[in-house]
Amino acid sequence: MAKDLTNSAINRQNVLNNRYALKKIKQHLDLGGLNFEGDVFFTKQQLMTMYDVSDTTVERYIKKHSDELKLNGYLLLKGKKLKEFKEVAIGAFTDEGTKTTVLGVFNFRAMLNFAMLLTESEKAKAVRSRILDIVIEVVAERAGGHTKFINQRDLDYLPSAYQEFNYRKEFTNALSNYLDMGTYKYGVYTNKVYQLVFKENAKEYKQILKLTDKDKVRDTLYAEVLKAIASVENGLAADMKAKSTQLGRKLFPHEVDLMIDELNNHPYLKPIIEDARTKMASRDMSFRDALHIKLESYLQTVSECDVEKFLGEASRSLEEQLSDPETLAVFKRLKDR
Repeated sequence: MAKDLTNSAINRQNVLNNRYALKKIKQHLDLGGLNFEGDVFFTKQQLMTMYDVSDTTVERYIKKHSDELKLNGYLLLKGKKLKEFKEVAIGAFTDEGTKTTVLGVFNFRAMLNFAMLLTESEKAKAVRSRILDIVIEVVAERAGGHTKFINQRDLDYLPSAYQEFNYRKEFTNALSNYLDMGTYKYGVYTNKVYQLVFKENAKEYKQILKLTDKDKVRDTLYAEVLKAIASVENGLAADMKAKSTQLGRKLFPHEVDLMIDELNNHPYLKPIIEDARTKMASRDMSFRDALHIKLESYLQTVSECDVEKFLGEASRSLEEQLSDPETLAVFKRLKDR
């Protein structure tokens, strides 16, 4: 799915929050700049030359996107800082005049931010295209060659998956014992739980993530989504048992459907479900380049903490986690509960 960085603040910030991508972009894009205080900076004049735009155009973008550019490293230098910068930037801003008392400068991150915003420049368009290529390469590389199971690099994934597996058994047992319906009920009510948590059934989810028929949906879900599913399954299993015992018979599908509707509006579950939807929509857009249209309103920027969680040195493949004695000890504690 092609991303238009010029129209999406979320997509821009997802790139800029990925320090691994920024490092590789800096290596591969020879854009010059001035080394100052451990970073690379660009003056307005340098951006005008780099992207072949006018002073008026640069100023217009600074004014319109001031908050975003400042968030990502656009600075106003004055006093001592400006004097120190001038000493390393001789000739870089000749149009500013020697008596300049305030100077706006872009660090490397803010310069990329500007390129993502600028629509009047073919050079900026080329930079945006290369940025997206590099981000895709970096995410795939750090995820071990593919992103289908990037969710499993979260150290919380295995404990969450194990807990959800146990609640899943409680839920399927409840379907067996308390619901008067054929064996297809397991698939039907699994999809109803999915639709309650993230508004998609298994088929829709697989299509969005381009999964094969053999791929299991739950193997690709984030820890927070698994916890939300487990909460729903556990609550529904308990409600079914209580209602069936009260009536002295198995429940009919419409009665279980009513319980699901009530869970959908349950105040205790709402924060868990909304967090799961936000995490799924935002992370899949950033890491898997997958848009969940039904969750589009939940899209947020992926934080630098999430980048570290799934791409950083602390994140590990499932195989590495399973070989870790500490992880196995966690499983033992869960099993003994």
